[in-house]
Amino acid sequence: MKTRFNTFDIVCVVGELQKYVGMRVNNVYDIDNKTYLIKLQRTEEKAMILIESGNRIHSTAFEWPKNMAPSGFSMKMRKHLRNKRLEMLSQLGTDRIVDLQFGSGEAAYHVILELYDRGNVILTDHELKILYILRPHTEGDKVKFAVREVYPQNRARESGPILKENLLNILDKAKTGDQLKKVLVSNLEYGPAIIEHILIGKGFGNNTKIGKTFHIADDIDKLVEAIAEAEEILKKLKLETVKAISYRKRRSELPQHESSPFVEFPCFNNAVDEFYSSVESQKIELKALQQEREALKKLENVRKDHSQRLVALEKTQEKDKQKAELITRNQEMVEKAILAVQSAVAGQLPWADINDLVKEAAARGDLVAQTIKELKLETNHISLYLTDPYASEDDTEGIDEENSDELSDKIPAMIVDVDLALSAFANATRYYDQKRHAAKKQQKTLESQCKAFKSAEKKTKQTLKEVQTITNIHKARKVYWFEKFFWFISSENYLVIAGRDQQQNELIVKRYLKSSDIYVHADIHGASSVIIKNPTGQPIPPKTLNEAGTMAICYSVAWEAKVVTNAYWVWGDQVSKTAPTGEYLTTGSFMVRGKKNFLPPSHLILGLSFLFRLEEGSIERHKDERKVVTGTDDTSSIVSSEGIKDDVEVEILDESDEEGDKVDVHEKEEQTDEVNQLADNLKDETINSATSESEDENVKFPDTQLKIQHSSGTKINILTESVIPNEKDTHAETVVFLGDNKPVILKNNQRNRETVNPKINITEKTMKKYVA
Repeated sequence: MKTRFNTFDIVCVVGELQKYVGMRVNNVYDIDNKTYLIKLQRTEEKAMILIESGNRIHSTAFEWPKNMAPSGFSMKMRKHLRNKRLEMLSQLGTDRIVDLQFGSGEAAYHVILELYDRGNVILTDHELKILYILRPHTEGDKVKFAVREVYPQNRARESGPILKENLLNILDKAKTGDQLKKVLVSNLEYGPAIIEHILIGKGFGNNTKIGKTFHIADDIDKLVEAIAEAEEILKKLKLETVKAISYRKRRSELPQHESSPFVEFPCFNNAVDEFYSSVESQKIELKALQQEREALKKLENVRKDHSQRLVALEKTQEKDKQKAELITRNQEMVEKAILAVQSAVAGQLPWADINDLVKEAAARGDLVAQTIKELKLETNHISLYLTDPYASEDDTEGIDEENSDELSDKIPAMIVDVDLALSAFANATRYYDQKRHAAKKQQKTLESQCKAFKSAEKKTKQTLKEVQTITNIHKARKVYWFEKFFWFISSENYLVIAGRDQQQNELIVKRYLKSSDIYVHADIHGASSVIIKNPTGQPIPPKTLNEAGTMAICYSVAWEAKVVTNAYWVWGDQVSKTAPTGEYLTTGSFMVRGKKNFLPPSHLILGLSFLFRLEEGSIERHKDERKVVTGTDDTSSIVSSEGIKDDVEVEILDESDEEGDKVDVHEKEEQTDEVNQLADNLKDETINSATSESEDENVKFPDTQLKIQHSSGTKINILTESVIPNEKDTHAETVVFLGDNKPVILKNNQRNRETVNPKINITEKTMKKYVA
């Protein structure tokens, strides 16, 4: 897979990067020890140029992971390049070297990027004297690349057509049987892809060999024509910007890639950026996966280590117990062995003679001598081979299943170390003590196991969290011009911006306020300047004006003082920086001339929201979600009305409550009759309103909408809304809702009735009847 630029790639990308000439350096970052990002800016336009020593140079739209602390080279470039203008970006001859010049005259600095061999990044002054170099080295005996040396710019190979004589010299130096493609690639600067393309175009395949399928005398003219075609392609790329280059996956303009898949990009730079970002993402994902595996492996090793420790401690306890039991069951034999060896040692016999005596006695059939397997006199110990005297074959014969548990008490024969300074009982006690010590150690291990697991899991989770933050290289989101201010999108899709400080207040008025825009300001000193962008020039709806007014009040001293005040709005052409004669306007202050349109006071309330960028195909489905709200668009109200809302609190008295027991029974019955009569009257009025128009016009009954809402505990709220009829529709029918979802049709002459007192205290049982 191709990972570095050739000559044609450099020609293409240098041509496309010319659009960044004239931009200033904002900052320099380093991704790793040989990859750097140069951030450029021009007014509202920003760009990032990525350079990698020995491999590539291109602009990038992706967010690359940067080092937390800049390297020495980055600091050096920041010192000399920051705020410098990119004056020139060019290729040195036909070499794979790119020269970026920042600044002009004696204040100029050059960043020279070498894209061949192991590559290099060099920072020089206007005289090409090296100030900093990424990889100091020496070529030959005279050319030295180091600090304070002059960069040899004149060594670059000049571009021009390859003469026939030069081509013959290249072919004559080649050996018979060498591939023609390899010979040309190593001697020409066109790159393997272009050379392969021109050779296939002239009928030479990839396996064309000099002296066999390619004869210099007969085929030299075809080869010269092919080289001339490559030169024409190079000239064309220098004169014109590549308009469409494809990152190939399925097919290609070149015949050798006709069957390959492809993805098309608008320009070569975008294709390169996408290619390298995907490659680097894969590398980062592999690295993250490896780190994740190592973290999980460490956690698993902790678990295994604790498990192995517990198993080893259990085995040690069991073995010490068995050794103590064997000593106890063979106490007489152990005492005789200890006495025999002690007697020999007391007789001052050499250790070797004592060992021989034991062997001779064992050969004669002495049971005590046969028990002694090894003398460890240097540690005052002897090793005895002890067996369980109760585990003989005669004893195990005829044991049925009921007595099979007795077999579990049988101890296998083993070698036991015995201290000569202790008795048999003392040796057994020593092994029991060792068992108890191992049991305590096991208990402590179990207690510390939980803490160790938690600590290891915490470290593992922290490692995994750090790994997940660098697993992908995402495409950088375009930052809009208004994001540096306070801003929001109104409910009717208008952009509203406000300054964060005095300088931004000055900026948004001088640069972004147009005559058709609306300027909003709080009627208090020290408030932010708020602008409603109005590109259509149409009148701004009241809802958007109120939202902008709320923003102006909240971003003022009224927020800290918790004081509610008014805001006003004027047109953009009413705002001026020209002060009256003899006065002076400070930064962020403006003169408003003409009428101020004051807005109603707003609450000091602000909210937060998340905005999601939609795909292009989803915009059509959401285009009408934020639009101007008018009276005709309000589908919630059926008639044009002016609502008057009253909150009516209704107490639900539980019959089992102590207070409810005190209520007179007679009073309850009267309240029940009253509510039942109210329900009957409403029902009669509904029926009569649909069938008759001969009611008394002198009785007033306003159209009322009732809503019952549970408040808290035993209380509910009845929300009533009186609807004032429209004078134009005095004879029209009106649909109202009386506390439920069933519409009731009322005539105008049936609206005038007695008004029922909305404050009612009733029991829960009576309330159920009323709601029904």
